[in-house]
Amino acid sequence: MLPSVRDVLALPVLQAAAPQLLGGSARLDAQVRWVHVSELLDISGLLAGGELVLTTGLELEKHPDLTVGFVASLEQAGAAGLVVELTGNRERSMAALHAAAQRTSLPIAVVQRRVRFVQVTEVVHRMIVAEQLERVERARDVHEAFTLLSLENAGTQLVVEKAAELIGAPVILEDLAHLVLAFSAHGRSAAELLADWERRSRTTPSTAGTSRAGAEAWLQTPVGVQRQLWGRLVVPMEMDDDGPAAMVLERAAQALAINRLAERDRRELSQQAQAGLLNALRQPRGLDEAEALARAAALGLKRSPFYVPVVFRRTGHTAAAEASAGPRPGGASRDPLAGQEEERILLEQLGRALKTISSTALSASIQSGSVGMILALPARQLEDPTLHRLTDALGREPDSVSAEWTVGVGHPRGSLLEAAAGVDGAAHVAETSATLRGVRKPFYRATDVRLRGLLALLRNDPRVQQFVESELEALLQAEAQGRGGHLELLARYLESGGNKAAMARSGYFSRPTLYARLARLEELLGVDLDDAESRTSLHVALLLHRLRAL
Repeated sequence: MLPSVRDVLALPVLQAAAPQLLGGSARLDAQVRWVHVSELLDISGLLAGGELVLTTGLELEKHPDLTVGFVASLEQAGAAGLVVELTGNRERSMAALHAAAQRTSLPIAVVQRRVRFVQVTEVVHRMIVAEQLERVERARDVHEAFTLLSLENAGTQLVVEKAAELIGAPVILEDLAHLVLAFSAHGRSAAELLADWERRSRTTPSTAGTSRAGAEAWLQTPVGVQRQLWGRLVVPMEMDDDGPAAMVLERAAQALAINRLAERDRRELSQQAQAGLLNALRQPRGLDEAEALARAAALGLKRSPFYVPVVFRRTGHTAAAEASAGPRPGGASRDPLAGQEEERILLEQLGRALKTISSTALSASIQSGSVGMILALPARQLEDPTLHRLTDALGREPDSVSAEWTVGVGHPRGSLLEAAAGVDGAAHVAETSATLRGVRKPFYRATDVRLRGLLALLRNDPRVQQFVESELEALLQAEAQGRGGHLELLARYLESGGNKAAMARSGYFSRPTLYARLARLEELLGVDLDDAESRTSLHVALLLHRLRAL
């Protein structure tokens, strides 16, 4: 930071001469860009602004009536201040300087002892050059830091955190909708920093360049390329010197713009921000409710009496449990990149659907094949209507993918953190419901999966897997040898409650053929299918077999 007039007057070389300030105390913090020594009374044409003028005032002693005009010309030229050496009997000069000081805001100081001006200029110029060198070195360090982040394709959060570290203050990145994409609180409370963010941000006008604006005087810089701006970086607090902070913000904005271009095929930054917050809410680790609400509000989730966890599970993601060969139902691709694209499309459609029903939510991919959501509810009794409106709006989307996803719903909670903790339960419901047959529901709850839900929790237990193999071993071997249809026959028989006559009437097989095939099935299994316990055991084993790929 450049030295101020106050800093120069405090130098030992001037303090030894006991400087006396005649006026202009309000501008003592003006920065000194250079020191100019002159005895001329007309030097305004030699000044560029920011100079501290040193003079012995001998010409003023000869023409004291010119003092007021001389001081006025210095102020008009943008001088930082005036120091006059008055040694000996110089009452006329002192009186003229006192009179001039009453008419100007320019700092005017006099010293009545001999001062070596060359020593003053040497010390001050050394300070100025040192400041300039420090700025150059700082600019180099900032450039290297953000260049490295760009080369490493660092994420948005890392760039924002580096900017906050270099500035030493909180930094926030928001999009054009005033939603917070990333932030670094830098030691401050996130809840306080992001409190009522959207309103505060909307009342702070965006600027074309790096500057301060708004009632809170935020230091900000636009982010984007030329006319394709997509956000802004903000330092929402006062700084001792805006220059270094502005430089860091501009370099950070460039790095973000470069990264945005490099990540054109990746999901939108708002989705990344929501994914980061949703993961943080599910594993709080010191995150309290106030901070959670503030961060969620900054991403567009309105505060509500209730929040409900919802999970969308790609239906084809579990279809391998239905058969060991053949394409997956629903046309789901085994290509992981295609799966990510499906999740991206669903998130975009969910965003539009939420706007049509005037609801807000946090939505993000939580694992491969699953998209999680925390949906704000204005009232508990509006849970079902809101969910129906959401799924209906999603189904009306052009090229809607809603039919490819199964929706699991958890229990509504009055706390955002509690609702986030319920995402795993909603995911369990969605995963299990994806294996259900028959007419699909718009969404499922735990009461819809019941025994199947319990079995889904136990499916990876080795003892359970051994039970499945023991019960269905003969049928699985037959399927592997190309003698298929046994598992399907068993499933239909069990789903009909063991009623052979009802199966025959359904036209599945003629009665003699059906009885013959069921007899063959009993022979393979080595059990009596008329026995209720045998049917129950086989039904559990078959359900577990279908759940194995979850």
